[in-house]
Amino acid sequence: MTVRSFKSALLSPNLAGSLWMIAAMAAFALEDAFVKQAAKDLPVSQVLILFGLGGALAFWGLARLKRETVFHADVLSPVMKIRFVFELVGRLFYILALALTPLSSTTAILQATPIFVVLGAALFFGESVGWRRWSAIVIGLVGVLIVLRPAGDSFSLLSLLAVIGMLGFSGRDLASRAAPATLSTNVLGFYGFITIIIAGILFYFWEQPIVIVPTQSHLQALAAAVALGVVAYTSLMKAMRTGEVAAVTPFRYSRLLFGMLLGVVWFGETVDIQMMIGCGVIVASGLFILWRSNRVRS
Repeated sequence: MTVRSFKSALLSPNLAGSLWMIAAMAAFALEDAFVKQAAKDLPVSQVLILFGLGGALAFWGLARLKRETVFHADVLSPVMKIRFVFELVGRLFYILALALTPLSSTTAILQATPIFVVLGAALFFGESVGWRRWSAIVIGLVGVLIVLRPAGDSFSLLSLLAVIGMLGFSGRDLASRAAPATLSTNVLGFYGFITIIIAGILFYFWEQPIVIVPTQSHLQALAAAVALGVVAYTSLMKAMRTGEVAAVTPFRYSRLLFGMLLGVVWFGETVDIQMMIGCGVIVASGLFILWRSNRVRS
């Protein structure tokens, strides 16, 4: 490789977009870890409310800086109401999974989201999905079952929290495709975190916990989670707008590596062969679906 070709590779939009995507996934994984850390001592409802407040304020500030209208009439559109329900389910159950189950397995199950998005697009939007992608969807579901290991002695019903959260995020992503174009990413982010606050309030009445006054370490963990969430969201937008979607999107799966690493190093979790096989099946299925989707469009 010549010096000129090396420089051109470094300046490639696809390379830049891929690096932005990896940065986004690392930030998302760290966000999950800080939320899990805060939920060790604080009730989940408090974590949801405080985390939601911080994120909503951050995205409200970003929207104001860009002179974007936060309180837009399109927020009350039918599609946004559907998106709200899925967002609430996804956020609530995913944070419950972070609090009550290992970070590594929760992150692994989340990687099945693109598979279910394609499944939902075929069932509800009438998108054409050939037998190859249907086969990959089924194989991806097998990968989720390998991670869950429902027939094993180590299976816990708590593992289903991550599955419900993942299904909620899949529905949210599908609804986002039909969301009004008048709503910017900052506005969608603002209402996403408002949804977390509402989820926390609802869960508070169900959980009825003893309210704990957050310590400085709790507030620092939640502040770090909010800051990382904003960085992750911004990096994700930059990734999708810098490189080609086909070149950048596969690096979403780097979140699995970061999540597993944090689970092992930070929380002392163990990752066995069966989980690694399940993760490999999920990632391989998702990448194949992405490859086939891009090939069909071309």
